[in-house]
Parts: sequence; structure tokens; C-alpha cells
Amino acid sequence: MDVLKAYVALTKPRIIELLLITTLPAMFLASGGLPAWDLVLWTLIGGMLAAGSANVFNCVLDRDIDEQMRRTRQRPMPRHQVGAVPATIFGLVLGVVSTLVLGLGANWLSAGLALAANAFYVFVYTMWLKRRTWQNIVWGGIAGCFPPLIGWTAVTNELAWAPLVMFGIVFAWTPPHTWALAMRYKDDYAAAKVPMLPVVMGPVPVAVRILVWTVVTVAISLVLWPVADTGLIYPIVAALTGAAFIVEAVMLLRRAQSGKVGASLRPMRLFHWSNSYLALIFLAMAIDPLVRLG
Repeated sequence: MDVLKAYVALTKPRIIELLLITTLPAMFLASGGLPAWDLVLWTLIGGMLAAGSANVFNCVLDRDIDEQMRRTRQRPMPRHQVGAVPATIFGLVLGVVSTLVLGLGANWLSAGLALAANAFYVFVYTMWLKRRTWQNIVWGGIAGCFPPLIGWTAVTNELAWAPLVMFGIVFAWTPPHTWALAMRYKDDYAAAKVPMLPVVMGPVPVAVRILVWTVVTVAISLVLWPVADTGLIYPIVAALTGAAFIVEAVMLLRRAQSGKVGASLRPMRLFHWSNSYLALIFLAMAIDPLVRLG
């Protein structure tokens, strides 16, 4: 049982949950209502396996970093619960199965997008950017933007402007979300020699960039209203939650400007709200076509 739990932990289930939150609403929006239940099932299973595969490879490649950081040293690889070779095989199997599930259960465009996201996360972010530049999460975060594209194409078998806007929302949301977490664990990243933005810059310039990206995120989220021709539920939710997101970013900047450092900066307030924000606006995307259909 402990071995099974270790393999499950390698897939980082909490990250997978966040990715699925951005997949399903895209399917509702693409369908203009309820998509076919079997299509939803195969798309979510395939997406879950694809994300799990990428996360397993990340655990294998970053096991030296994870061993240095308090936040990650309890993961299976640093604790030597799973070896590098069996973990790599596990990741490969998940990747192959996810491609087949999406290709046969949805379509091969969705399968190809999931495979591209997997490859980008492993080769571009984990192996190239993460240890080399503070912009690692800006460009490496692209991998996490693919789920809305996968959800949309699973229904339509083609890309459109609406899912690309959703892609943009997640792209702009990722830096403030991740940098807030990195502010909290700055010392861990420094010890592991990972040049996250809070490691190479002070709290004020980091908070300024968090605010800028937060404003960009909210602006992009409002673009979806005319592009996807949604009803009023989505823009109202996007505007209200976006305003709260911006307020949190402003408050973080003010705390940084007042000289607060470390835990007194309370960056996790913004981190936790950013999770709620993303979940709420994507939930609104899913509810909006259902209300209009009714």
C-alpha cells in the first residue's frame, strides 16, 4: 500500500485537480451546454494521465532539488520510496496510455495537444528553464495552459479564439500565483539554487511584477466575454473576483513597500486567493451556457 501511495504521490494529484478545473469548463463552453458524458469521462481521464506523466518526469529530474527543499523533501523520490528507473517507466506508461485514451476517446488533436504540453513541461521547463532563469515560470508555465485547449478540441476537434483566450488567462495567472508561493519559500529555492524571481529580486520588485501580471490576467479574463459571446454571469464573476485579486496584489505590494519580509509579507494570502479566483471564473464559464440553455 505504501508503494502504491508513493507512485500516486509522484503524479502530484493536487496539481492535476487544478488542471482539470480548466479542462471541464472549456468543454461546457464549447458545447454550449452539457457535453456528452462519455466524452467528458475519457477527456478527463486522458488529461489526468497526461498531467500525471509530466509530473512523474518532473519528480525524477528534480529529485536533487526536492531533497534540498523543506516543502518537497517528503516527496517519494527524496525519501527513496521509488527508484529513478521504475519512476521513469511509470511516467512513460502514463504518457502512452493518456495519448491512446484521448486519441480514441476524444480525438487525435486533443491527444497531440496533451502530448505537446507534456513534452514542453519536461524538456523546456524542467530540463532547460527552471535552473537557468528567473523567467522559468513565465515561459515554462505555458505547459499548464493547455488543458482549456484540450477540453475545447475534445468537443469541437478544432481550435478557436475562445480557448486561446482561456490559454491566455492561465498563462498570465501563473506568474503571480507561483511567485507568491516562491516568496514564502524563498530560502528553500535559494538553498536549491533555483533562480525563482524572489531569490534574485527583492520583495518590492517582485510584488510590482505580481501586481502587473494580476492586472493582465483580469484584463484577459474579460476579453472572453465578447469573444465567446457569454451571458452576464461570466463577466460579472470575472469582474468581481478579478477586482478582489487585484486588491490582494496591491495589499502585498504595500506590505513589501513598508519593509515587511518573510512571513510578515503574507504572500500565501494571494497564493490561496489566486487558486480560488481561477476556480471561480472557470466555474462561471461552465455555468453560463447552462443558464442560457435553460
